[in-house]
Amino acid sequence: MFSARVWPQVQLLVVGALLSPGKRTVTAALRVLGLADDPRFGTFHHLMSRARWSSLQVSRVLLNLLLTAFVPSGPLILGLDDTTLRRTGLKISARGICRDPVRSSHGHFVKASGLRWLSLMLLTPIPWVHRVWACPFLTALVPSQRYNEQRGRRHKTLTDWARQMLRVVQRWCGAAVVWCSGGVQDGS
Repeated sequence: MFSARVWPQVQLLVVGALLSPGKRTVTAALRVLGLADDPRFGTFHHLMSRARWSSLQVSRVLLNLLLTAFVPSGPLILGLDDTTLRRTGLKISARGICRDPVRSSHGHFVKASGLRWLSLMLLTPIPWVHRVWACPFLTALVPSQRYNEQRGRRHKTLTDWARQMLRVVQRWCGAAVVWCSGGVQDGS
């Protein structure tokens, strides 16, 4: 998925992301590895936006690795979660205004402006922690309705995006996986 030229940089970023406390940014990953003063600091940032690679292919490989490690047999249980990433600026055009579930209550509605992301994750029990963990493997940006209208595109709701993501996983995993409104189940 990555060219031989950028593969060493990808490996460094993955290790740095695993070791960095707090926010998992490129800068935090490089700092935890002691590369904050590296003259190639800017090229690591360009890796995510300019290098040729397919995030869909990476997601598929990641799902296969997660299934091999944690769910070699049995039902495939997936979860969905949407998150609003608060960003401002002239180049952030897909942002919208949506309900902030953390600060809102039944009687109080709080709006948040930012980019809305939908994450699909494998829900799996991790043996050494005795808990079910959500391991995200596929994430999609959900543009706002206004953004789509300005560009003459059909607006897809959060449910439409979720359905599309589940269909991608169904295609990857074969006919044994069927989805329903309650989640993904073993089709046998």
